[in-house]
Amino acid sequence: MESYENFYTQNKGRVFAYLLRLTGNYHLSSDLTQESFTRYLSRYGRNGNNSALLFTIARNAALDAMRKRREEHLRGDDEASQEGDPERLLIQKQAYNLMIAAIQQLKPIDRELIALLATERFSYREIANMLDISEANVKVKVHRARLRLKAILKDGGQ
Repeated sequence: MESYENFYTQNKGRVFAYLLRLTGNYHLSSDLTQESFTRYLSRYGRNGNNSALLFTIARNAALDAMRKRREEHLRGDDEASQEGDPERLLIQKQAYNLMIAAIQQLKPIDRELIALLATERFSYREIANMLDISEANVKVKVHRARLRLKAILKDGGQ
C-alpha cells in the first residue's frame, strides 16, 4: 500500500499538468487525473509503479473525453487561489491563459508532444514508445510543434 501511495504522490502533479496542457481545461484535467489513477489501480493493483503506463492511461482517458466533448470549446479555468500581489497574479493568469490558448491551436499530436515534454519526465525514446513512432520522428515533430507554438504566440495567440 505504501508503494502505491508513493507512486500516487510522485505522479499526481505531473499527470495533472500533462492533462491540463493536453485538454486546456482545469476541471476536466482534475477529473481525468483521478480517473487515470483509478483505472491504473483497478487494472494493475497497488504494487505497480509504471509511470509511462499511467501516462498512457491518462492520454487515452483524455482522448476519450475530448471525443465526447468535441463540439465544446475547451478553455482553461484556472482557479488561482494563490496569495500575493493581485496585479502579479492577473499577469500570470493572462500569460497562462495565452499559453493554453496557443497550445489548443496546435494539432492534436503537437499538443500531446508539448504536453509530454513539459512534464519533464519522459525522454524522447519513451515518448516515441508511448506514441508508437520513431525517436527521430518525435524530435522532428517536437521541433516543428515548438516553431508553430512560437509563431502562434508571436501573433498574439490569434
